[in-house]
Amino acid sequence: MTSAVSVAVPGAASRLPSLTGLRWVAAMLVFGYHAGTMRIVGDPDAKAVVDGVFTLGLSGVQFFFILSGFVLVWSARDGERRRDFWRRRLAKIYPNHVLTWAAALLVMWWFADPVVPRAALENLFLVQAWDPTPGYFYSINTVSWSLSCELFFYLCLPLVLPALRRAPAGLLWAVVVAVPLLIVALWPGQLLVPKESTWWFTQIFPLVRSTEFWLGVAAAELLRRGRWRGPALPLASAIFVATWVVAAQWIRAELWAAILSAAYVLVIAAAADADVRGRRSPWRHPRLVWLGEVSFAFYLVHVLVMVTVLRATGHLGVGLPGWWGPLVVLGFLAVNLLLAALMHRWVEMPMMRRLAPRRRPAPAGPPTAVAGPGDTAPPVARAGATPRPRSVATSPPRPAVGEAPAGRPVEYAHRHDPA
Repeated sequence: MTSAVSVAVPGAASRLPSLTGLRWVAAMLVFGYHAGTMRIVGDPDAKAVVDGVFTLGLSGVQFFFILSGFVLVWSARDGERRRDFWRRRLAKIYPNHVLTWAAALLVMWWFADPVVPRAALENLFLVQAWDPTPGYFYSINTVSWSLSCELFFYLCLPLVLPALRRAPAGLLWAVVVAVPLLIVALWPGQLLVPKESTWWFTQIFPLVRSTEFWLGVAAAELLRRGRWRGPALPLASAIFVATWVVAAQWIRAELWAAILSAAYVLVIAAAADADVRGRRSPWRHPRLVWLGEVSFAFYLVHVLVMVTVLRATGHLGVGLPGWWGPLVVLGFLAVNLLLAALMHRWVEMPMMRRLAPRRRPAPAGPPTAVAGPGDTAPPVARAGATPRPRSVATSPPRPAVGEAPAGRPVEYAHRHDPA
């Protein structure tokens, strides 16, 4: 079981590289899910393997939403201006989004697809997730609907953060316990919306999807204070794998969504705790960390690239025979990874440096004996914070991990048309 950190951690350990590595695992679940729903693999035996391994790839968004809440709270600086926080978040997600939005429109023009102005504008300004009209929330670059949800989370967090810092630990634990139950409780809420909007309500609607974000928020604040009690990384990983296997085989969708949210938060908190303590973690491998860093760009391009190539070659929805199917999937993986690396290097990072506000010096405060993950700089105590034994007090700058969403996978049968 994890417990409070009571010793100082060097600056290098104040990062969360394990969470960056885990981002790539979640991104691969999304990629595999889409490869399966696009029916690239035609051989029945090979297709059965792909479907079996990636059948719950649809849940990958839970990981990213929970991770986003966790990292943003862990790295938040008390006293930071709200507009600075919002500007940094927009600098992170908008350059890649605008580039892929324009690329998707170019592809639509090439195939002579109709473009609905309302759908295009909703997608550009990331408000499409609020529109239940079939086809609109998956318009243009379909996967960017998850950025629409994240934008809502970003708007809310600075407004909630002051109260979060004062919230009793019991209330935070109540959030952690209640969110999986709330996911189940919200599922029948689809009866409140028209039948054609049930998928939107349960899978897209930002208010519903925010439950997962707040789960990560509560867990991060508990770990930050040293009040998180959960399994260490090896046991948390074993629980996740066991939950994945059981959920994939025997549990209905509304239940596995809830159960997996609990498994995800256990793994995320355990990985963060391992980084804080300097314990072994396989997810800190440099190659995995790099893959996690490019996962946001990878997510934004992967469906667009696969659909474009499959349409151009006449293989969209038509399985490729024999080993051609798996080979094409691996080819898509390599091409998307190359494009993601280029976007990360030449678009995402330069635009973040150019557009994000400069960090203001952290206010001085009484030191504590604890450091925590979130940035390369040594952590400092919160201004005015009262040192307490067995507490984690951090106010690090921008986290080293990428906390923007890699996004939610889409159900291919529902996702494609712009209008």
